[in-house]
Amino acid sequence: MRLAVVIVSYNVCDLLRRCLQSVCGSARQSESWLAVEVTVVDNASHDGSAQMVAGEFPHVNLIAMTDNIGFTRANNFALRRLGFGADGRERAPSAPDLVLLLNPDTEVIDDALGKLAAFMRSNPSAGACGPRLHYEDGSLQHGGFAFPGLAQVALDLLPLARLPGLSRLLQRLLQSRINGRYSRRQWLGVAPFPVDFVLGAALMARGASIRAVGLLDEGYFMYCEEMDWCLRMGEAGLPTYAVPAAQIVHYEGRSSSQIRWKSFERLWASRFRFFRRHKRLYPHGFHLFLRPLVRLGLAWNGWNARREFARGRLAGHRLGEQLDAYARVLDLGG
Repeated sequence: MRLAVVIVSYNVCDLLRRCLQSVCGSARQSESWLAVEVTVVDNASHDGSAQMVAGEFPHVNLIAMTDNIGFTRANNFALRRLGFGADGRERAPSAPDLVLLLNPDTEVIDDALGKLAAFMRSNPSAGACGPRLHYEDGSLQHGGFAFPGLAQVALDLLPLARLPGLSRLLQRLLQSRINGRYSRRQWLGVAPFPVDFVLGAALMARGASIRAVGLLDEGYFMYCEEMDWCLRMGEAGLPTYAVPAAQIVHYEGRSSSQIRWKSFERLWASRFRFFRRHKRLYPHGFHLFLRPLVRLGLAWNGWNARREFARGRLAGHRLGEQLDAYARVLDLGG
């Protein structure tokens, strides 16, 4: 069985080096039935990432882009190179059996690659799977979720923790199914369990699943592309699972934190696209409540930002960036 690991990177040279070292180490621990190859798509980094890969990891397939084409398009570029055709529905004999989309700000622990691949090998009806994720300090990061609803939008946008007496209740809500979370007991166990989708930080898809539903939707520059992919797989009868026995550390958001408010806009552009594209899951009534909820949340956060500025806790240019981002999100669909 062949596994292709695809890593899309942008200006995270040191993290990418650590990621590749961990992937190579995990591959060496894999069973003999699993052959692992690695492709890095460098999205026109200017920190020496491509040169580092070429010099230190000559066995890795390096695709050095001349422009930043975004996370989704870059992954699709690699998938086409791997033999999945223009739209993903053509699979060349050379195409791998499994593909792992892996963020560069991750570190694969022990035989996580082999454990994910073994699950897919033993469960031929599974379309995709993902590992248990950890933050850098070892705490659990939820790596799989239920598809978002209005409650999740509200919990994301409204700073309810500031309201007296709600902080403890909010923490329970944030970790509950209302906020799309599966239980910690499931994540801290070893038994695989079904989820609506897993994070694109570490998403393993079967080659046959890609052929069944096509490539990632390039309408998502970044964010939500994994939700869309897993939803399409589920609709095709190819469910997604979490495999907590496989563990990966996720140094979350190092790439996107470089451009925080641009990332915020892209996140909401992708969310609006996802909600609009999947009308069965998000009918007309959902959107009637979504728009005022987003407006309320952004207005509330804007008011708090202005208050922080007035107290000298937020620089004027930071306030401007934040308010401009909120205005652009409202223009997108809020």
